[in-house]
Amino acid sequence: MLAELRDHDPAQELALATRLRREHPAELVSAALAQARLRQRGVAKFGAEDAYRMYFTPNGIEQATRGSVAAHRAARFRALAPDSRVTDLCCGIGGDAIELARAGLAVTAVDLDPLTCEIALTNVRTLAPDGPPMTVTRADVLEYDTTGADALFIDPARRGGRGRIFDPEAYSPPLSWAVDAVRRAGAGAVKIAPGIPHELIPDDFEAEWISDGGDVKEAVLWHRREGGRGDGQGHGDGRGDGQGQGHGHGHGDLEVIVPGTRRATLLPSGATLTGRGLPDPPVRPVGRFLYEPDGAVIRAHLVAEVAEDLDGGLLDETIAYITADEPRPTPFATAYEITDQLPFGLKKLKALLREREVGVLTVKKRGSAVEPEELRRRLKLKGPHASTVFLTRVAGAPTMLIGHPAE
Repeated sequence: MLAELRDHDPAQELALATRLRREHPAELVSAALAQARLRQRGVAKFGAEDAYRMYFTPNGIEQATRGSVAAHRAARFRALAPDSRVTDLCCGIGGDAIELARAGLAVTAVDLDPLTCEIALTNVRTLAPDGPPMTVTRADVLEYDTTGADALFIDPARRGGRGRIFDPEAYSPPLSWAVDAVRRAGAGAVKIAPGIPHELIPDDFEAEWISDGGDVKEAVLWHRREGGRGDGQGHGDGRGDGQGQGHGHGHGDLEVIVPGTRRATLLPSGATLTGRGLPDPPVRPVGRFLYEPDGAVIRAHLVAEVAEDLDGGLLDETIAYITADEPRPTPFATAYEITDQLPFGLKKLKALLREREVGVLTVKKRGSAVEPEELRRRLKLKGPHASTVFLTRVAGAPTMLIGHPAE
């Protein structure tokens, strides 16, 4: 039935359910339709090949790690704790356990909900049939005995009956409990919300912010007891000396966990940047190029590192736009060539765009209350050309910068 429902149109679901109930019990049809809808949603996180072989729950798919992010984390775990068994607390539907198993790591998955446990076991056995033996235990993670665990991965629930939870101590389990559990194990990671205040990050953990396709997906706290290290088999050609000096385009040296380090990792390229303890970049006049840092770079507070690499500065001390005079390739920011700088004003912008015959306008903003859709509606654009406008502040003054993606 699930195979038949793979590409069904939800708009035609009532008629489809009526037909299926002529041949199958109503309860089974309802369950199949619900699962088919979840699988269609799962494609965005796991890709069609995996999603249409997986089982989900509504909460499980909401909180599950995106497949690409889980694969990146599994590679780090393999470097951090090779030939180890990873205990996956709060495993959910098994998104991370699947990739850990695919990376060749044995997994013990723990969750309180019995249905979720069955789903996790089925998903891992289906998608990683050649991986090491996996065990699933139904238990309250707060009471589960992690004595003897090689490494822990903990993904606390960050949603409750009223929606998203922002207080890390209101996570289930609380962040402080998860951090202490990883410390006791000696190695591991805790998944957290990317908006966590930096002052809440423990000094003996590395914090990594991960984006995928330009969208920030999550943050992870990494820990390895002093004196321990991975097997040195990093993946890719990334560079880093483990002392906050690294930058590159791959996963090399990612097994090195340096307490207090802040890292931004960009998928799918795997480019990774670590902090160098730089002061805030200087504010300088608008140059020929504007660079928009990736969201993971901004969340990790690494804009200064990117600005230094670009020999650039900030447009405004409170705005994460970098300006520079020369084009330099970087995976950590998108470059735009600026052609015009104007004080903010709708009439001036409309006249300039009409003169340039701009019919397609990309609106980007930081430090502006203007809504892009409302701006485009009021401009009433026509013409064959495209342009980008940045609504921002330059040295405190509301400003419009017009340009286009740099070649």
